[in-house]
Amino acid sequence: MGRAAVLLALCTAPCFAADALRVCADPDNLPYSREDGSGFENRIAQLLADDMKLPLAYEWLPDRRGFVRKTLGAQLCDVIIGVPAGFERTATTQPYYRSAYVLVERAGDAPAIRTLADPRLATLRIGVQLIGNDLAASPPGELLARHGHTQNVRGFPLAGDEPSAQRAVDAIVRGDIDAAVLWGPQAAYFARRAGVPLRITRLDAPADAHFDFAIAMGVRRGEPALRERLDDFIRRRQGDIDRILADYEVPR
Repeated sequence: MGRAAVLLALCTAPCFAADALRVCADPDNLPYSREDGSGFENRIAQLLADDMKLPLAYEWLPDRRGFVRKTLGAQLCDVIIGVPAGFERTATTQPYYRSAYVLVERAGDAPAIRTLADPRLATLRIGVQLIGNDLAASPPGELLARHGHTQNVRGFPLAGDEPSAQRAVDAIVRGDIDAAVLWGPQAAYFARRAGVPLRITRLDAPADAHFDFAIAMGVRRGEPALRERLDDFIRRRQGDIDRILADYEVPR
């Protein structure tokens, strides 16, 4: 009987027989992951590896088109630490956090903008993230367009030398735009490091829009033992995960 078969035979709970926890990750995509281990997904991956009593290994690849196929699909790694719950390209665990889109603007005395129907937006230059291979606007970006904000909106594609949220925050600091609608974890990370006071406000979504999303871990389909092992980890260590997310001020 081979070593892996022996390990599986000894498992009394969902078991993952491997020499290391192999994680698929982007080498330069803060606040999520970075090759120096400074992202919050790096810390969650280390927590998971320690819990599984396995060394942590990475397969690094920029998170661009084909990322899942070239990493998880090619069997070069086994887990993606952060994917949307129900992501169609992987099997997903139970969610371990939920976040939402927020509005980032310079801090001031005026009341915060809490809805994309606010008439003050017509007077502002607004940044939005462009997502997907076709550079579609994020859900709040699409709603801005429906409200007629097309001439005063500037898109920031996900692909670039720096994360799109960082480029948008830098544009606010320079005065190139007045505000940006960004995904919460990225917005909080870069806004806190902007060097000028910025205000972050969670937006109220209308009934026909969805601004908040649950995040889970992704594994290959057909590997239920690993997915169950990760679900068990999330259930037992949710408090530790929450503390890591709090360290990065992830809006939840």
